[in-house]
Amino acid sequence: MRIKSMLASLVLLVMLFGIGASSCMAVEVTISDGMNNETLKKKMEASLSQLLTEINAAHEQNRNPNYGMLKLPVDVETTISALWDNSPFFCIDDQVIEKCLKKGYGDYQIRNIPLLLTSGAEGEDYQEAVVTFDSKGNIKTFNLTIGRQLYMDVLKQGLDITDRAYRELILDWTEQFRTAYNEKNINFLDAVFSDDALIITGKTMERRTAEGIRYTETEYFTKSKAQYLSDLKNKVFKKNNLIKVQFDDIKIIRHPNPDYNKMYGVTLHQKYTSTTYSDDGHLFLLWDFTDENHPKIHVRVWQEQDFKDIMMAFDFDDLNN
Repeated sequence: MRIKSMLASLVLLVMLFGIGASSCMAVEVTISDGMNNETLKKKMEASLSQLLTEINAAHEQNRNPNYGMLKLPVDVETTISALWDNSPFFCIDDQVIEKCLKKGYGDYQIRNIPLLLTSGAEGEDYQEAVVTFDSKGNIKTFNLTIGRQLYMDVLKQGLDITDRAYRELILDWTEQFRTAYNEKNINFLDAVFSDDALIITGKTMERRTAEGIRYTETEYFTKSKAQYLSDLKNKVFKKNNLIKVQFDDIKIIRHPNPDYNKMYGVTLHQKYTSTTYSDDGHLFLLWDFTDENHPKIHVRVWQEQDFKDIMMAFDFDDLNN
């Protein structure tokens, strides 16, 4: 009788905890520095811990994340769901200990959250996430980040306090811009490009000579905003189950003319990978932060080679005409 009781207890343990099987890895977030308000700190830690734990459970159970108890804004749910559709992911650490950054416009950020994006036959990809909280400690945005060292290096190059604040703002929007491609967010891209934006895209293709020797050739195309977004929506996003866009080697230049001190040129080394196509090139974005809450991109240029003195190639007087 005692043996039967022990066996029954063992079976119950197996059912409850899955002996020999992996169990959901709960994530505990700890803010190590940067927060003086203990109540706000605990709220942020608890909500982010809950979100990352649910993401890990969803990944292990091969289902979509359940947002029911998380009380997230619709935009955050949409971003995570879109990233999930592109490539399911999970947090690889059970303890995330990071500083809290106080943003110049009242928000808080937790950066360097380690994720592993899994996409079946496409393999695995290590990325980091950044979560922004509003002044009350509620989760406001969830985005994939640029590298932590690169982020700090860009901020250190600020010419003054104002320039540093704009660099911080540019980095935040650049991360949102990058994530928009990964999540196939055509609405964000529609909002961030100005109606008369100059957009130049490029495509690298493999060719053969008459003798059969292989070589690569890059074609460039000038498009209107409407043409560019239409091609993205109908030709790129629909035909590719997976899209990964990564930025590194970022350079930010403030226009020297005080009349244009809210115009910034940003050059990025971009690695683009999709189900059907990939390339490695350089991107230039001309950001206009006249409206800081709704900045616009006036120019987007991709080319295979690095940019040299591209700021001198644009007549800024024409932007106001």
